[in-house]
Amino acid sequence: MLPTKPDSLALSDCINFYLAYCVAKGQSQTTVVSKEAALLLFQKWANQNVISDIQFIDVNVLESYQNYLIRYRKQSNARPLCRGTIRYRLTVVKVMLRALHAKGVVLENNFEFFDLPKIGRRLPKPVLSEKEVMQILSQTEHYGQRGIRDRAIMEVYYASGIRRLELSKLRLSDIDFEQFQLRVNQGKGFRDRYVPIAKRACFWIYKYLKEVRQTLSNEQSEDILFLANNGKPFRASQLSELVAKYIKLANIQKSGACNQYRHAAATHMVDNGADIRHVQEFLGHADLSTTQVYVHVSMAKLKEVYGKTHPAAK
Repeated sequence: MLPTKPDSLALSDCINFYLAYCVAKGQSQTTVVSKEAALLLFQKWANQNVISDIQFIDVNVLESYQNYLIRYRKQSNARPLCRGTIRYRLTVVKVMLRALHAKGVVLENNFEFFDLPKIGRRLPKPVLSEKEVMQILSQTEHYGQRGIRDRAIMEVYYASGIRRLELSKLRLSDIDFEQFQLRVNQGKGFRDRYVPIAKRACFWIYKYLKEVRQTLSNEQSEDILFLANNGKPFRASQLSELVAKYIKLANIQKSGACNQYRHAAATHMVDNGADIRHVQEFLGHADLSTTQVYVHVSMAKLKEVYGKTHPAAK
């Protein structure tokens, strides 16, 4: 059931109405929490500038808020906000105003003339090579049963390219050892999909199930595939810490965590001639432009052409 319109045009009431609307529309908890954080920061700035009514928010107000965000310095390290953060905070406010206008709460829509700042295209951090992936995976052999579990986790990351949250929600029934595929339930955008997975990864999952999982399982485990040391499903932060630890142990001079395997999987597929649309399906991207970043990361084809055609390379 959709929430009723707010009784007043007070910014705080309108924000609460909009967040309730987002929940009613089925947006994920992560999305709503992120929006709430951004809107409360905007509300705090607005209150400091004596802007308490939603009808007073126009292009000039949004531009003033943008200038504030550009000048802002973090208390922890005195550094400015990154372009992506600035754009996101402004986008959340603009999207809220659009929704309020569509619901008849805001009558004027001159905020549409406010242009969001461009952020350009950011490439992922330096991607792991195939050799470096194996170097990291080999570090698990020093950690006994826990190492078997950790190896299985990282093999799945690399073989399937799934997201951190998607891996944490994998259930025992999601692995198909006959078809060599796994099922991602309610991934990003609430989309289900099947993803192929390498035989090597299946071997390590099977080894983990036979030798390790039963030693971790308890009444809180349910049918979750990968269990933390306490028998509960992994929290997102725990998975990041686990992967980051092994990358550091490998001493390869590259940082990162779970997404390193996702980026590596996509880049290595492109390096080896995969069609970009197949990579899009593999990663579960809704927009092809999101996947195309891996074409720019992949240097294999460009180096091949460069070596054949550039005079300095001959």
